[in-house]
Amino acid sequence: MRTRQIAFTLSTSLLALAVSAGAAQAAYPEKPIQLIVPWSAGGGTDAVARQLANGLQEELGQQVNVVNRTGGAGVVGHTAMTLAEPDGYTLGLPTAEITTYRHIGTAPISYEDLTPIALVNFDSAAFNIGADSGWDSLEAALDDIKANPDQYTVSGSAPGAAYHLAFAGFLNQQGIDPNSVALVPSEGAAPGLQELAAGGVDFVFSSLPESESMRQAGRVNTLAVFADDRLEAFPDIPTSGEITGQPWSAGTWRGLAGPKGLPEDVVSTLAEAAQKVYESEEFQSFMQQRGFGTQWEGPEGFAAFMAEADANNAEIIDKLGLAQ
Repeated sequence: MRTRQIAFTLSTSLLALAVSAGAAQAAYPEKPIQLIVPWSAGGGTDAVARQLANGLQEELGQQVNVVNRTGGAGVVGHTAMTLAEPDGYTLGLPTAEITTYRHIGTAPISYEDLTPIALVNFDSAAFNIGADSGWDSLEAALDDIKANPDQYTVSGSAPGAAYHLAFAGFLNQQGIDPNSVALVPSEGAAPGLQELAAGGVDFVFSSLPESESMRQAGRVNTLAVFADDRLEAFPDIPTSGEITGQPWSAGTWRGLAGPKGLPEDVVSTLAEAAQKVYESEEFQSFMQQRGFGTQWEGPEGFAAFMAEADANNAEIIDKLGLAQ
């Protein structure tokens, strides 16, 4: 009799432990989540991160704290994402630079060190010229670049940054040596556009929202955007593919990811919550009002997206002579 009681007690205890373990697993998240942003507070990536964090907080029922880990052109923050414990409580908002570091030699990390959860943003680069340049079309500008190698300059970012690679990749697609247009480095699009309007450089790559005020002031013309389709907010700007017959989509992007090895159930929970946030009126309105492009990809789609970006960037970085 006593043996039966012991067996019954043991089986009951094991069942309780199993139920308890299952409940604990289903309860994710049970504590606040940290969201690492590899760029400074107040910037575009930070703004997207905080809007996403607010939505995730509501969906998950736990506080989502944005932590800015800056330095090394994003290397510090991206590295912190890869080194985090893969338990779902430290996530990150990787940007396009994660697909460039190992090729340029600035850090050994890559997208393969992350667990992709969701892509939420894509900002297409655009091809800008000064209003007094004399070019009236993309074809005319490309013809002059081909006919006069090493005579023109471009600006808008540091070497190897996302928009620089977008511009260089476009030239490469058109059979033009990317090095035939010299880069004049700048701390972003704003100073580059000022230099363009002043006649100091010939071209600038930027997002369409960044160049909008200059277009409205009649100081800058945008010849094309590097996107598959015209952007809803800028319907008068043609895509480069419309003009050349060769589609080219490139720019910068932001997504949600965790360190490599994140459990599948955690990824599923986060991806479902992120999609609800992405599709919400609050998130879409915020992105539209701030001029950010939106693009959704779940875990598998985001993984494929980063793999393609990594391969494209490797080729362009090599052609630019930036590879290490």
